Amino acid sequence: MAVQRSAGETVPVPVCKLGGEDASSIAASAHGLTRVEQGLVDHPGWVAAARSQWEELPGGIRRSIRDFRRDSGRSGALVVRGMPIESVTLAATPQAEGSVQRHATLAAAGLLLVACGLGEPGAFQAEKSGALVQDVVPVRGHEEFQGNAGSATLTFHSENAFHEHRPDYVLLLCLRSDHEAVAGLRLSCIRTILPRLSSRTREALFRAEFATHAPPSFGATQAGAPEHAVLTGAPDDPDFRVDFAATQGLSADAAQALAELSDAVDEAAHTLVLSPGDLAIVDNRVTVHGRTAFRPRYDGKDRWLQRSFSFIDLRRSRDHRPSDGYVLVK
Repeated sequence: MAVQRSAGETVPVPVCKLGGEDASSIAASAHGLTRVEQGLVDHPGWVAAARSQWEELPGGIRRSIRDFRRDSGRSGALVVRGMPIESVTLAATPQAEGSVQRHATLAAAGLLLVACGLGEPGAFQAEKSGALVQDVVPVRGHEEFQGNAGSATLTFHSENAFHEHRPDYVLLLCLRSDHEAVAGLRLSCIRTILPRLSSRTREALFRAEFATHAPPSFGATQAGAPEHAVLTGAPDDPDFRVDFAATQGLSADAAQALAELSDAVDEAAHTLVLSPGDLAIVDNRVTVHGRTAFRPRYDGKDRWLQRSFSFIDLRRSRDHRPSDGYVLVK
């Protein structure tokens, strides 16, 4: 089960525990999808079948996901507990850089079923070769890397904060915990952060005086980052866009506001230690996430999550997706 840890006044992440009928139905649908398009989850025909199959699942899980999509709450996150995975026959944790899952395993198919329930799955060609299901595993030699291959503390960030078409939801399914069960998914939602900020800082964060640089894998340069605001939308419930490892303030006020924001994010943070079968869904519009440090052993039993993205309105990125597919190429 997901262990929740927090400090100070924070908002716990709600948990949706799958009943037997829901879990069995997801497992049956996932097994059925292994026979679609040779079980290739990146095939448009497979995604279409998964989208259709989602509508056939029991009302309980569909209602929970629909309600979360309408309002992700004060935490901007949800844990679905009891997702079916191959716990007994699970393979060794991948160790290669760029590891992905191309075939409809029980876990991968279940993950994409939920992604279809939230919106439309999608990926970025420059990241993990555009796979819709990506392995989040430690890679030897990348321990300090600020990304999914690292094992040091991962700084709070909005997923792909630099990109104009960021995913609306980040889905993280735990297949295997780290050896000591200390690796924690850290979450902090602007809905609990906002009251902690001074009015001057809030005003500064709404101004387009920030730049977020893309990682080298996306081919961007330091000079190529467009100016943007960290907060946009409704003043009392804004969207949130920041990466504390890559966002910089372009004015003195912006830099000061970013520093105050960083402190507030830490103060409002909540940590989840995921167990096998826990699916964490993060509303990337309002919640930043990070990870606590852990020590991998590279013995085939290290922490293993599988990640997918979901987009509510895939149409907005049509000019980035050749043939109206699911992979953004720029």
